[in-house]
Amino acid sequence: MGRGSGDARSSLTRMPSQGAIIAVLALAGLSSSFMFTLVVPIQAKLPELLNASREDTAWVVTATLLAAAVMTPIAGRLGDMYGKRRIVLVLLATLVLGSLIAAVSPGIVGVVIGRTLQGAVTGVVPLGISILRDVLHQDRVGSAIALISATMGVGGALGMPLSALITEYSDWHALFWVSAGLGAIVFALVLLIVPVSVLRTAGRFDYLGAAGLAVGLTGILLAVSRGNEWGWTSPVVLACGIGGAIVLLAWGWYELRIEAPLLDLRVAARRPVLLTNLASVAMGFALFTSNVAYPQILELPPPAGFGLSLLAASLIIAPSGLVMMLLSPVSGRLSLTIGPKALFLLGASALIAAYGFTLLFSSEVWHLLVANLLIGVGIGFGFASMPMLIMRSVPQSETGASNGLNALFRSLGTSTAAAVIGAVLASMSVAQDGVQVPTAEAFRWAYLLGGGGAVAALVIALFIPRHHAPEERHPSLPEPPR
Repeated sequence: MGRGSGDARSSLTRMPSQGAIIAVLALAGLSSSFMFTLVVPIQAKLPELLNASREDTAWVVTATLLAAAVMTPIAGRLGDMYGKRRIVLVLLATLVLGSLIAAVSPGIVGVVIGRTLQGAVTGVVPLGISILRDVLHQDRVGSAIALISATMGVGGALGMPLSALITEYSDWHALFWVSAGLGAIVFALVLLIVPVSVLRTAGRFDYLGAAGLAVGLTGILLAVSRGNEWGWTSPVVLACGIGGAIVLLAWGWYELRIEAPLLDLRVAARRPVLLTNLASVAMGFALFTSNVAYPQILELPPPAGFGLSLLAASLIIAPSGLVMMLLSPVSGRLSLTIGPKALFLLGASALIAAYGFTLLFSSEVWHLLVANLLIGVGIGFGFASMPMLIMRSVPQSETGASNGLNALFRSLGTSTAAAVIGAVLASMSVAQDGVQVPTAEAFRWAYLLGGGGAVAALVIALFIPRHHAPEERHPSLPEPPR
């Protein structure tokens, strides 16, 4: 049961303009997704910059991924219990702290610690979606949620050329000073503009459940993200993967037997929620396949690629983020007219079209630009529909945790894509000017796998129920189209 529901709605009427709230939460979402592409321009140079082995510097990326996956569902639950705005502020403060640590660190240890703290900020996206559900008029909920959801792709796409520009004209530490300043600005805006959360869930926080989820997810994600480097059949990878799975099974058994679990798995097991989360894994895989394959072929020297600079390549990728942002109001209106399930199917179809186009046409730079625009359409529609599919199927007290769980499933898809596509491109390579580069066949397989992920997302989404019983529909969301 929620507390304060009688006075909650009246207090929500005394707040800043809804447009300002949406803008600030969208900026928070952009800032969080920017963290994933922040170090892309310097990734290849990290061993030299940090005086460490390539295996050690891989933790600069892996640590952010792990922190994001673990903290997102936990932050959602904390937001439901202690106030979503409060937890958003905590996460933004963590981003600033992590950025400062990385900015002043000359070596690998400080940078990895800083990047770990930066990864935790990913939880602001599902929390922001839940805040919008709490404070907006129902006529604006759909388009606002679409905008916040799109920031998970927009920030990465637009952040890449910004990172490239910073590193081209400044020292690499400037990346972290910029992220610290950005985090501080967003913290101040949230503090001043976003209203205090008054819709909360009673109960005690499940610390043991949080620890179990963290250990289990860390094991599985380590196996997935580092399997290509450590060897998929190596004892370390097998121990991480199998051990993580065992811990998650024990965690699930425990969560089903306590009074106030971290995540209500009975709600998560509802058919619409479960199928939406499974479709999210496949869509996350399809999205990140393009993030791995397209930049590489754009940057590789001829004849393997097009020989573009990092900045030029990122400018080919960036329009997909602009498409996602421009589509957000359209996504909200479409969700009201055709329903979020149909919107998801449109998104998956656009991704299938993108990879199909690339398989047929990839000999010119403009071919990849067209494909990236289709990727933007697919992710813009797909990501916008996911939280609406989730929130119309969970109780009011579970929105933060349920959206956090959905974001986790998307992270599982992107993590798997990074490992699988990376392994495919590495295993099918030839020597070119003394350097191993992927073959044309390797890229074709990457496009096939990305398209396969989009097809899987579409097929799974076909089985998501279109209608829900009134008691399952979220009270702030409009009736689904008949």
